[in-house]
Amino acid sequence: MSSDMEKWLNRRGVSVSDVADIVFSLQRPYNPALTYEECEESVLAVLSKREVQYVLFTGIALDELAEQKLLPAPLQAIMEADESLYGVDETLALGITNVYGMIGLTSFGYLDKVKPGIIRKLNEKGTHVHVFLDDLVAGLAAAASARIAHQDPKANRYEVTDTP
Repeated sequence: MSSDMEKWLNRRGVSVSDVADIVFSLQRPYNPALTYEECEESVLAVLSKREVQYVLFTGIALDELAEQKLLPAPLQAIMEADESLYGVDETLALGITNVYGMIGLTSFGYLDKVKPGIIRKLNEKGTHVHVFLDDLVAGLAAAASARIAHQDPKANRYEVTDTP
């Protein structure tokens, strides 16, 4: 199903390499040996998770329905305006962000604020509605970045002792 998800993302103008670019920029300062290929692999690993796929399918479908003006009022108007207080788009993206723990949450907050790369492009108003997709891509990049951080062999490891 991961390749199906890649097709859905590609249809909306997002590639695995677009997301890997963001992951690389997030993790490279902490892991100088990190390769771009590892970032792509991490994005694909996150995309292979069923719960991530379900969140992406849902958000992309809502964006597409909004483009076709098929949502009921007032949801259609909220989506067309990309209302800043809507917040459901960020909430849905947190379902992806939290797959690899709290570090993903901090990365998501940063990405949602700075909007690097494809996230900025998706967030710009144009002919397409990307109310959900910009946040979902940020969540995907944050989760893939957190996955890399958790696997870093140079990360500090602490042992639990029996004494308080």
